[in-house]
Amino acid sequence: MSLRIYNTLTRRKEEFRPLEEGKVRIYCCGPTVYDYFHIGNARTFVFFDVVRRYLEFKGYDVRYVQNITDIDDKIINRAHEMGISPKEVADRFTQAYLEDSRSLLIKPPTVNPKATEHIPDMIELIKRLIDKGAAYVVDGDVYFDVRSFPEYGKLSGRSLDDLLAGARVEVDERKRHPEDFALWKSAKPGEPWWESPWGRGRPGWHIECSVMAMKHLGETIDIHGGGIDLIFPHHENEIAQSETATGKPFARYWMHVAFLRAGGRRMGKSEGNFIFVRDALKRFKPEAIRLFLLSAHYRSPLDYTEERLAEAEGAVSRLRNCLLNLKRFGAEGKVKGELAEEERKLADALEELKGKFEEEMDDDFNTAGAIGAIFDFVSHANKFIAENQGRFTDNARALMREAYETLLKLTDVLGIYREERRSGDEELISKLIDLIVEIRHEARQRKDWATADKIRDRLAQLGIKLQDTREGTIWRFED
Repeated sequence: MSLRIYNTLTRRKEEFRPLEEGKVRIYCCGPTVYDYFHIGNARTFVFFDVVRRYLEFKGYDVRYVQNITDIDDKIINRAHEMGISPKEVADRFTQAYLEDSRSLLIKPPTVNPKATEHIPDMIELIKRLIDKGAAYVVDGDVYFDVRSFPEYGKLSGRSLDDLLAGARVEVDERKRHPEDFALWKSAKPGEPWWESPWGRGRPGWHIECSVMAMKHLGETIDIHGGGIDLIFPHHENEIAQSETATGKPFARYWMHVAFLRAGGRRMGKSEGNFIFVRDALKRFKPEAIRLFLLSAHYRSPLDYTEERLAEAEGAVSRLRNCLLNLKRFGAEGKVKGELAEEERKLADALEELKGKFEEEMDDDFNTAGAIGAIFDFVSHANKFIAENQGRFTDNARALMREAYETLLKLTDVLGIYREERRSGDEELISKLIDLIVEIRHEARQRKDWATADKIRDRLAQLGIKLQDTREGTIWRFED
């Protein structure tokens, strides 16, 4: 099955065909750095991290660009509140964003451009639009004339009249049409400014992304995405100004992530119902936060609750324990001869996992289905280990090693598992605990409950907790 993507522009799923065979160019709208980012924002950034990872998994050479908006009204307002310069605000929260992204296991983009590094390029693009008669200057401000672009509204699917009726636009009698948007804003007292042919000022928000996308990816890119709230006006305006300037399609596939909700409302700073990523990371593992954010299809709203994050934490622990056991009991080698019935079931389940994972991800990046496939296999593997522990054949060990390596690859696509690197001493301690747990398992099989309980209690005194499940005994260090 080939990869199919729901294209916001055409409002249907389409087979993915990149402009250049074997290569994919992606642009994802990044943060405006006036504060820490919250997990509602993180849903979009984590999802596009997975899109990038999956395309790399499929063998594509991916060039992934995510911008940083470091000049904007919100940054200027925050600077006034904090009593520092806009640049200090932007630098502080850019660093915080990069730190929190790394903590959330988001891979660094190929390019992470800042708006302020591209002012000359923005001025050049605005000059091109003026020369084409699609933009006009009023008192040092430059506006894009939306009626110069006949296809305006094609992304959101609404006509200009509908957009005007439903959108909040600045009341400015100097505009030719109320829905025209700013490409360049003349300087106001106390605001940052750059020299331009129209006087001192700064760029409008929309022109930033068009310039950075085309600068680093070309005039037509494969995938452009962001949160669903960016469809209008941001992405609509990007299309208008970019395609007017170049005469080419700006992006072939447009992808938009639905809102994370809390208390029945969109999570956001204006609602006051958000949790910063850095605060969430103090309570939950990054893998658990990612698992939660990917637990619903990206085009479906997702409701945030602490209970659901706690469930995700438990699921990640279950996954980790399965992988550790597969690693402990698996061994390098090839399957030889006939498989026993239980081994055949494990082999079949592994093949089903491989096929199902790609089938779900190829269907418009259905991370929820892919996660389901992984945990279906985890259940099967845990059952196999519990029922066969102590009598594994060479074939069983080879199968478990293959299962371990397969799960590592698939969970890496989603970013929901990190293999813990242990020192030599830690590895020895782990193997000793495994041996003790195996001795206890044998005692339980002999119904020597006194010895089994003694081992459990002594390990607990050392800070090692055992949990007996129907899928076997798992252990962990107490937090």
